[in-house]
Amino acid sequence: MSSPLLTPELVGHLGRLDLVARLVVEGFLTGLHKSPYHGFSAEFSEYRQYIAGEPVSHLDWRVYAKTDRHYLKVFTEETNLRATLLVDCSASMDFTGDESRPTKKTYAGYLAAALSYLLLRQNDAVGLVTFDEAPLAMVPARSMRKQLFQILKVLDDLPSGSGTRLGEVLHRVAERVQRRGLILLLSDMMDDPARIISGLKHFRHKGHEVVVFQILDPRELDLDFHGEVEFESLEEPGRRIRLEPSHMRESYRQRFDQWQEMLRRECRRQLVDLVEITTDTPFEKGLGAYLQKRRRMY
Repeated sequence: MSSPLLTPELVGHLGRLDLVARLVVEGFLTGLHKSPYHGFSAEFSEYRQYIAGEPVSHLDWRVYAKTDRHYLKVFTEETNLRATLLVDCSASMDFTGDESRPTKKTYAGYLAAALSYLLLRQNDAVGLVTFDEAPLAMVPARSMRKQLFQILKVLDDLPSGSGTRLGEVLHRVAERVQRRGLILLLSDMMDDPARIISGLKHFRHKGHEVVVFQILDPRELDLDFHGEVEFESLEEPGRRIRLEPSHMRESYRQRFDQWQEMLRRECRRQLVDLVEITTDTPFEKGLGAYLQKRRRMY
């Protein structure tokens, strides 16, 4: 694919979530015929060169106007699916290590909006659950046109949540999502890994496919702060610690890597796709990961 034009930083200045979703997805789809992701929807799949004598009903005249060559649009048939997006609104998601980047929660909202737009564009049913220590808002999965408005209305006003009980929330939502489908979890995964995996296993036991988009700020990976810094817990206000990051950077990275590797290993065991994303990553990585998962499902 070509280099993305809509970086997370630029998207933050666009404002309207519907515009962001459309521009991100349309830009992503524009590059698909040059990528390995052919045949992903019931709509447009790819281009191939026109052969003289073939019907002209699927000729793409806009491509002809640009290239002076005849190309046919190729279409495929696929089964529609039901997808539910789970968006983490806990207080830890309000973190950003650089004011030029979106917070983890804002990034999750943009990615969820783009995924919803893409799903509905394919005539799939999509629903939404926001949560912190418990489910906050729930939009049942539907494929009707006005569904995007309902989802964007919730995503456009994500609350500042409190603590995290991700494992418990996953169990509660798994009991409420009855029909098998695709679960798309957008979270920093800042909770006890054993409880998280238990919740993910619940979805798998009920026959759902699961993709986890683990959204982190780059500074959470490397602790690359300079000088003496005071850190305050977002989920325990008033709890502060002052330190020199350079003195503990190596041990922090080792502990972080151990935690991350545990998540990777357990997700592999449960056949859960774990997509690691930082808030400076182009949104097309998330859309591409969803696309690959959908292709494997059918």
